[in-house]
This record gives sequence, C-alpha cells and structure tokens, in this order.
Amino acid sequence: MSRKVYVVGVGMTKFEKPGARDWDYPDMAEEAGKQALEDAGVSYEEIEQVFAGYVYGESTSGQAAAYRLGLTGVPIYNVNNNCSTGSTALFMAKQLVEGGIADCVLALGFEQMAKGSLDTSGKGRFNPLGRHFETMAEQRGFAKAPPAPQIFGNAGREHMEKYGTTAEQIAKIAHKNHLHSTKNPRSQFQDEYSLEEILESRMIHEPLTMLQCCPTSDGAAAAVVVSEDFVKEHGLEDQAIEIAAMSMVTDTPDTFGDSAIKLVGADMTRLAAQQVYEASGLSADDVDVIELHDCFSANELITYEGLGLCEEGKAGELIDAGDVTYGGKWVVNPSGGLISKGHPLGATGLAQCAELNWQLRGLADDRQVDDAEVALQHNLGLGGAAVVTLYKR
Repeated sequence: MSRKVYVVGVGMTKFEKPGARDWDYPDMAEEAGKQALEDAGVSYEEIEQVFAGYVYGESTSGQAAAYRLGLTGVPIYNVNNNCSTGSTALFMAKQLVEGGIADCVLALGFEQMAKGSLDTSGKGRFNPLGRHFETMAEQRGFAKAPPAPQIFGNAGREHMEKYGTTAEQIAKIAHKNHLHSTKNPRSQFQDEYSLEEILESRMIHEPLTMLQCCPTSDGAAAAVVVSEDFVKEHGLEDQAIEIAAMSMVTDTPDTFGDSAIKLVGADMTRLAAQQVYEASGLSADDVDVIELHDCFSANELITYEGLGLCEEGKAGELIDAGDVTYGGKWVVNPSGGLISKGHPLGATGLAQCAELNWQLRGLADDRQVDDAEVALQHNLGLGGAAVVTLYKR
C-alpha cells in the first residue's frame, strides 16, 4: 500500500542572469538547500537520500553541490531530464517516500548556464533532440532562428492556423507573466511591459518576440519530501503540503507525426494531467493556482488545453476572458513563470514546487492567491518528459 507524501520545506535562490552574480553552482545549491532544510526544521543528518538535478555539469556535480550541506554518506543521485529535471528529481523523491523506502528525502535542483540561446547540438554524438528537429524540418522546414523558439513558435503558428488564435492573444500571456513577476523578489526580471512593447520587441520566430521567450538563468531550488509518519513525529502538520498525485509521461508515437503542437509535448501533458486527475479524484475545476512551463508564451497557450483548463482550440478565448490571472478562474504563473522569473533548467521544476507551496501555505506575500487550497504544477522537457503534480493543503 502506498503512503501519503508531503512537502514540508522549500527553498529557492533569486534567479540571475548568467554571470551577474559571483557564485558557482555549489554556492547556489547550498543556498537553496539550506533554506529548504531550515523551512522544514530538519537537519541534513535526517535526510536519507538526495536527488540532485542539473542539465549542464559533470557526472558527480550533484555530490559537489550536496556536500556543501553535509557529508553524511547518504546516496546522492545525479538527475538530468532536460528542462523537466527539477520535477523529475521531485518525482523520484516522492516515489521513494511513497514506496516506504525512505521517510525524508531532499530534492535539489540547480543550474549554471552560459549566456545566449541553448546549445542543442549533439557535440559530436547523436543529438537527443535529433528526431524532434528532423520532424520539425519535415513539417515546416528549418529556419535561421534558434531551434528552441523555432519548434515552440511553430506550435503557436499551428494553433493560429487551426483555431484563429491571434499573435496578440499569445503576447498577452507574456504581458501577464511579466506583470506577475513585478511582485516576485526572486524573479530574474521584475519589469512591467505594455502589450505593445511585447509585440514590438525583436522577432525571434513568428509569433514569438524576444519578450515572449524565457531567458537563460543561474539559480537553484530545493524541497524536503517526507512521509506522513515523519510529519507527525516532527509536528509539521501546519506546514505540510500533500502531493496528492504526480505523473511523468514521455513521448508517444503521436509526438512524431504531422502536428507541431504534439511535437512539443502537448500529448504528454494531456496524458500526465489525466493520470493526475484520476489518481487524486480532483479536476482542473478544483485547482486555484498553477505554475506551468511557459518556456515560450506559445507553450503556455497550448498547455492550457493539455491541462484541461479549456477545450481544444479555446485557449485564446480563455486569455481574453482574463481567466488565467488574478480575479479569474485560475492564477497561472503568479511567480512570473519561466518567461520572467527565469529558467535555470535543473532548478525550474523545484522552483515551481516552492512557489506553489508558498501559495498553499499563505506565504506568497504580494502575489498571494486568495484562499488557495489546490495547486497544479506542469514541467516539460523536450526529448522528452512532462511532469504534472497536484498539491493540496
């Protein structure tokens, strides 16, 4: 019989532009890890296992990072699942606790990135995204734009062509997320932009302008994941947030068909969300606050449909109705999302976890969602994996 699993402590550094701060990845991991341990009131000596997530680094970077927290001899696993690395580390921690293997596990994610567009080359080896880019080229050719905004921009184009969605509706997503980030002191960017400024910023790959694309970032985040027995033994009931359900899905044959939307993981998202709703007995209508993977504004658009916030093709109407911000049906990306908060790949999923735990505990300060009881998290990595998590207070 599986056990209930809780998050009892979270931590997160401020996300920074690469090179903006004089630190290395062990420094940022130590900062986030210590915050999570202090939040939980747990010492590192009580941690039984560690999952350390990062994309760019050496084979034992996880050890180098976690050793800053202590040298206790516990197992430390190095996790890499592209942009969904942080939530994959959380998923693995949850499985250990749920299965009775451990009672207290640390999920730690960090990234120290280079400036500029992501390096998606295979570095002389088979490119793990090679099949995705080959399919993209077959569908719409290969433009001069960087591959990442190109593949997600193509998904936005397909949505516009099939459903009449407009470039302005897609840009409204970036406008919302930049506005949300002005109230998040940990966000890489805290600037408000008008819709016109977003639409008129440099075009990267139509319909995506620069202000609709997430930046490269440095930073770390962490979560302490425990069993119900641990919660009771340590008197953590007031701050324990239950992971009500969690699912990770990888690509299916439909990914590599004729749809640019499916190529960027829409079906993975839909399947993971369905599994989470079924396992929890909850639905999208029960959710109050959402952190989802808006690496580009077009991906937030198609993710609304994958998560069941609206019917297929209706995401533009959802945006226009104001249902994805304060005063609407859901608040999506109150942190500012990847577009404005930043996207240090290994840390992103755990930063989403931290934000949603703060929201459910009423600790989100000026960005607090009123009476938040249920939260939904979505983290996507091309290549590929989609992780969807449902939390409840």
